[in-house]
Amino acid sequence: MIGIIAAVCLITILIFMSALGAIYNKFQKLHNGAEAGLAQIKVALKKRLDLITQLADVVKAYSKFEKSVLKSITNMRSLVNQNIKTDDIENIKDNSNKILKSIFAVAENYPDLKASKNYLELMNSLREVESEILRQRYTYNNIVEDYNTRIGVVPSNIVARVFSYKKLNYLKFEDDFKKNLELEMRK
Repeated sequence: MIGIIAAVCLITILIFMSALGAIYNKFQKLHNGAEAGLAQIKVALKKRLDLITQLADVVKAYSKFEKSVLKSITNMRSLVNQNIKTDDIENIKDNSNKILKSIFAVAENYPDLKASKNYLELMNSLREVESEILRQRYTYNNIVEDYNTRIGVVPSNIVARVFSYKKLNYLKFEDDFKKNLELEMRK
């Protein structure tokens, strides 16, 4: 009789430990997925900043373009190479959007610039990178949603507390920028 009770207890403990292990492994998989998603966004942001630099160089050939803008782009590029958080990524995206808007404003005054092959190719490349960033952000936010949901529901919230898992931040890029880019391309 004692042997049966001990066996049932042992089986129950093994099932419980196996379930906790599965929950822990899922947290690890989601956390790693989120980190990989951020890494992909950083790569796309680097591409974006490279294209902005090239656009700024093309615009500079047509007008006096501020050196401070080029310095700002360089600073953002170096920041992207560091271990950054979601807030930093959003700040880089916002600041680079401002620079792009100033490039678009300058281009408005130079019809030859807007019609140049270089400018048009860079704008097409930028549109592709914008789409890539949106896809990566969507993937990242889906992973974060799953991760954060698991932190808040039973029984995975117990594992989250034991291993000090904290909620992750969503990326909140403005989706309107891609629409603005499309409008700029049509002008």
